[in-house]
Amino acid sequence: MSLIKDMALAPSGEMKIRWVERNMPVLRGIGADFEKTKPFAGLKVALSVHLEAKTAYLCRVLERGGAEMYVTGSNPLSTQDDVAAALAAGGMQVFARHGCTMEEYEQCLCEVLKVGPNMIIDDGGDLVHLMHTKYTAQIAHVIGGCEETTTGIHRLRTMAKAGELRFPMVMVNEADCKHLFDNRYGTGQSVWDGINRTTNLIVAGKTVVVSGYGWCGKGVALRGKGFGAKVIVTETDPVRALEAVMDGYEVMPMADAAKRGDLFITVTGCSGVITREHFETMKDGAILTNAGHFDVEVDMAALRALACEEYEARHNIQGFVLPNGKTIFTIAEGRLVNLAAGDGHPAEIMDMSFAIQALSAEYLAAHRRELQPGVIAVPRELDEAVARRKLRAMGVSIDTLSAEQAEYLGV
Repeated sequence: MSLIKDMALAPSGEMKIRWVERNMPVLRGIGADFEKTKPFAGLKVALSVHLEAKTAYLCRVLERGGAEMYVTGSNPLSTQDDVAAALAAGGMQVFARHGCTMEEYEQCLCEVLKVGPNMIIDDGGDLVHLMHTKYTAQIAHVIGGCEETTTGIHRLRTMAKAGELRFPMVMVNEADCKHLFDNRYGTGQSVWDGINRTTNLIVAGKTVVVSGYGWCGKGVALRGKGFGAKVIVTETDPVRALEAVMDGYEVMPMADAAKRGDLFITVTGCSGVITREHFETMKDGAILTNAGHFDVEVDMAALRALACEEYEARHNIQGFVLPNGKTIFTIAEGRLVNLAAGDGHPAEIMDMSFAIQALSAEYLAAHRRELQPGVIAVPRELDEAVARRKLRAMGVSIDTLSAEQAEYLGV
């Protein structure tokens, strides 16, 4: 029995899903292949990914391949209720509501695990964590899973290193057709979509502090520079910091950047990036946003404890008046700004990411008897297959190696 807000919202969600389907040709083609081959016949799939239209279309593609889908979101503020209703109206089991409490969010995760899934599609690692702590009796049913994002892979590697990961997990985020495009171009655009539509303020001329210069941070910084902002990067990794310098950005510690920034965007996957010591030195009117998976990069608890007044300044923007008389603003409660304040990555980008996800799931199903517990790289041939499909969809042709060239290169 699905747990959603309102089934009457389904027509709106269906319209969104139809729109992204039109703009996801690679995933559409994989869905047509799956309908013929049924790689997931007889398998229950538990999925926890930000529940909006692109994710919904991935769910339908997996269902076309024979999967029995049990779906929830991976963030309380990123679920779109009309999309959840559209999936439920089509007969899928859906457990997700926008704005639910953390207790309700965990209950939704539990609902998709209670069924004894054979495969897990995770985003951030919450399903895998719960499976290993609360539903250990169900692990025997699991042939493996796929992890969508950097934060989840960090958690999986920690588990694997400690010998705690009890089934194989494919690191979808580390595929080239995922992180080179999704993290850089997808995050770069969608973060600014969320910020701009929520604040309705100009970016040009402002000082933007981007914390973290991985692939996501590179995309965010590049788009900020394109909008005319003065971009400062903060980093703990010396190589990435050097990259940022060579790319033309100022690099400094957060303690210094806090005094100069007008807008802050954390993209680290870590915790405690912006803390009380930084709040106390910020400009009046500074805006804080987070583009990392969990809401721990901006220390919201410390900000609330420090503030003498909190109020809603605009939809999805909270104002915090500090004892020094200055006001600091946060977007979407410090949660993922591109999803909690926007529609997430563009459909054409998620076309590649979810194509990798779908083919990785197919790989797991096909090799279920061979794979051992642990973290598994996406096979290179899947990356290349997605890239070739995408190029064809874009009408782009490329050269191929001759036999002599292949021999020369040893491939």
